[in-house]
Amino acid sequence: MKSPIKIRNAQLSDWEELVRLESLNFSEEEAASPAALKERIERIADTFLVAELHGQIAGYVVGPAVFSRHLTDDLFAKVTANPKEGGFIAIQSLSVSPDFQGQGVGTLLLAALKERASQQNRQGINLTCHDDLLPYYEMNGFRDEGISDSVHGGAVWFDMVWENLRYEGAL
Repeated sequence: MKSPIKIRNAQLSDWEELVRLESLNFSEEEAASPAALKERIERIADTFLVAELHGQIAGYVVGPAVFSRHLTDDLFAKVTANPKEGGFIAIQSLSVSPDFQGQGVGTLLLAALKERASQQNRQGINLTCHDDLLPYYEMNGFRDEGISDSVHGGAVWFDMVWENLRYEGAL
């Protein structure tokens, strides 16, 4: 049976709800600013996916395509348009509405982003997470590559990488 959840690209009309979800799921130090979320919608909508159920935003995942294997703190400052192909999608936020947590929405978003990475011929997806989320991302096919150099929000992060086995471009 097909899931009633629709995965689509973020739109400016989603902005207020995305800001609300970001503030619910991340500390003030870690959350993207409203301006940063708007800039991401405008510049990287092709890697900014929203899960919608019956017209309500259940969650979202967003990140630019970059050429580094691990997410770096400068990616939280300014976003430029994604290159057409190659590199990694660096997840800046995976955020699920409290009303939908524990129902597989995050896993659906990650699966959709993996498909997008394959369509765009990306090497994979990277992200940083807190230690309590390591099992979640490992369950979703990401590999723990150790403590990150990132100090975003003053926290300790772990580098996680999912490698796209369909990537065509290895030299």
